[in-house]
Amino acid sequence: MVQYSSRLDVSFAALSDATRRGVIEQLWRGDATITELAERFQMTLTGMKKHVGVLEQAGLVTTEKVGRVRTCRLGQGALDEEWTWLERYRRMWTARFDALDKVVEELKRKETDDGRKK
Repeated sequence: MVQYSSRLDVSFAALSDATRRGVIEQLWRGDATITELAERFQMTLTGMKKHVGVLEQAGLVTTEKVGRVRTCRLGQGALDEEWTWLERYRRMWTARFDALDKVVEELKRKETDDGRKK
């Protein structure tokens, strides 16, 4: 089994599953019970509990049990660190693509200028 070393590793591992990403999306809309989530994703309660457990270990979701009902909600500051990490790389790639666009435009301009000179 793979051992994860940082919070980002644990978070991205948890988010690597489509069902868990769907649970996060659902919880952005509002709190939901395990039963509601299981019905929404056409899954057994046991299966949904396992998915929620992975999200909970990653700090992305919190649960509260009142009687027989376990309610899930997004964790405090869920995805803040992940968003910051992704944003840093988004800015870097945007800058690189902008620089590439300038090079391409310069090459097109030179090509056009060379075509006129002939």
